[in-house]
Amino acid sequence: MNNEPIISGTAICDYIPQRPPIVMIDKFFGMTDDASQSGLTIAADNLFCVDGKFQDGGIVEHIAQSGAMHIGYEFISRGENVPLGFIGSVNKLKINRLPSVGEELRTSICIEAKVGEISLIKASVRVGEELIAEGKMKVATQPQ
Repeated sequence: MNNEPIISGTAICDYIPQRPPIVMIDKFFGMTDDASQSGLTIAADNLFCVDGKFQDGGIVEHIAQSGAMHIGYEFISRGENVPLGFIGSVNKLKINRLPSVGEELRTSICIEAKVGEISLIKASVRVGEELIAEGKMKVATQPQ
């Protein structure tokens, strides 16, 4: 995977259906087969920050958008429109700690299974080498 993002800033919105202020990724590092990596630097004005900490709901949304970015990147690579996505379920989510303002999340997404419009993703969220969260999520997509 790349150490430098291949997509960043406002260009992220070309690949995901979310729009500011709810965009919870700001970098995409690329894909290999069924895996991808995205990132987010936690800003003090982030909707999910409370007292300098990025809350668990923000981590879940960041994972969901990292999955959406993976799927959106695949669709655009095939010349198709980015689909709408919906969280079907969150499973085995473990949050080891809440990240602080200024820390950079780097999230790995792996598509474990895909049946029709339903994808099962496995995510690991790190700050540097430290694993701060991991879990699985079912995401349903609706082509536009």
